[in-house]
Amino acid sequence: MTNPRFTLPFIVLIFSLCSVGAQNLAFETNLPIVYLNTGGQIILDTPKISSKMEIAWNTNGEPNRTADIHFHFIGDIKIETRGSSSQNLPKKSYGLELIDSTGADLDFSLLGMPKESDWILFAPYNDKTLTRNVFALTLASQLSNAYVPRCRYVELFLNQQYEGIYVLMEKIKRDSSRVDIAKLKVEDLEGKELTGGYIVKIDKKTGSWGEGWVSDFYNMNNTKTLYQYEYPKFDEIQDNQKNYIQNYISDFEFAVFNYNDNDGNSYLKYINRQSFFDFIIINEISRNVDGYRLSTYLFKEKNGPLHAGPFWDFDRTFGNANYYNGWETNGLALWANLKTDNNQVPFWWKFMCSDAVFANPMQCRWKELRAGSLSNSRIYSVLDSLIDVIEPALERNFNRWPILGVKISPNYFVGQTHTDEVVWMKNWIGNRLNYLDQSFPGICPDEIQGEVDGLIVNVFPNPFKTKINLEIGSDSYQTFEFQLFSANGSLLENKKITVIKGWLNKEIETRNLNSGMYFYRVVKENAVISSGKVVKF
Repeated sequence: MTNPRFTLPFIVLIFSLCSVGAQNLAFETNLPIVYLNTGGQIILDTPKISSKMEIAWNTNGEPNRTADIHFHFIGDIKIETRGSSSQNLPKKSYGLELIDSTGADLDFSLLGMPKESDWILFAPYNDKTLTRNVFALTLASQLSNAYVPRCRYVELFLNQQYEGIYVLMEKIKRDSSRVDIAKLKVEDLEGKELTGGYIVKIDKKTGSWGEGWVSDFYNMNNTKTLYQYEYPKFDEIQDNQKNYIQNYISDFEFAVFNYNDNDGNSYLKYINRQSFFDFIIINEISRNVDGYRLSTYLFKEKNGPLHAGPFWDFDRTFGNANYYNGWETNGLALWANLKTDNNQVPFWWKFMCSDAVFANPMQCRWKELRAGSLSNSRIYSVLDSLIDVIEPALERNFNRWPILGVKISPNYFVGQTHTDEVVWMKNWIGNRLNYLDQSFPGICPDEIQGEVDGLIVNVFPNPFKTKINLEIGSDSYQTFEFQLFSANGSLLENKKITVIKGWLNKEIETRNLNSGMYFYRVVKENAVISSGKVVKF
């Protein structure tokens, strides 16, 4: 699609300039071609500079050629370099904003993604497979309907210089097609309107302390988590809104820190558990050494719980890290980062993964995904499909950046060819999945799980001591009975339970029971939907 304010002569002029950019590197490719022209200006970290961008993309499936004159997009942008440690790499990543002739934001559907003005050009460099970031995001996007940043591989020219394979991707922001939460207005200062939406980031300190707030609680490494305002921005958020989101997260942390099975103030009511399950699962499959502590987002919808996500930043994953044991396939990334990290890992991650009420249904979620979206065959097919997409452009990329066989921080493995890098990564993934299948937190044994008509009842712990916990999940309003029997068949407990929708926790007090074996049944409408045995010690 061509911006209508450009006439054909102007398009031809721009094309002639870009043809010079191709110089002796004329080619055709299955990837869109992005051309940036800064007019000789150096792209800075800040402020953004004015520039031109063009994208050649044949939507009919035909190859894209450096000789093409039909551009998908031609227009003005503002651009800056982006990233933290990655800013020191020779292959830079960029943040860009589409603007119209007046300098106002211009929403445009780049490469078939939903219309927006803010975008990222991510530079895969120290990941020599060029896949890890896109791979992790692609896997995450298949777990649920939750928002995951969309991305497309492209080839880039900058000021007539070929720059190799890049990833055009969505910037995380509040938007109906991105993080779809309510717009928080200046006047939303009380009641329901004050409750959302918010986006909070856990990351390195990138500005003044006024950009966020510090937790009241210490983490394992004796630091306190810095929470940063992502939406609304720190210079736009109102004092009442600051107080609300700070207090909400503080109440969540307090509920974790002072967790008491009997106080009825469980931390679980503050969070959307599946989002936290999936966040942990993707970070552990990839053994993300930066997970939990950096580039970690949380968001809250109006009148809703806290969600983990969106996912972001996976270039130092799948074994591509020589610190925090990132190259190993055994061990959890969470445990590796807890005590030695100079950056924060919020204390509540470890607690939740050690708490059966959270970890047991997470283990069930793990098993569910391993049987479907995250099966070995599915995971490998996603990776193979990404490699197929970029394969024709690999030689050009590594001619521009001759780093194969060269150790680039934080590489652990250094292959001599791109194939070497991919084969090593695939072997790493296989070993990682084998480990997690045996060691992922929680217990979800088949004999203590029942599911009928959208009703799931997990019974734990087993053995138990002073109480039996029921973890109940339902997709609708339902009533059932939990019955507990002695070893000789005497009915000891018949508890009627009603669940509206979602997850519910119930406790069965057992202090008056003697040690030994007991039997239970879950009965709905006189039909036994689950049964098993439990032991008191």
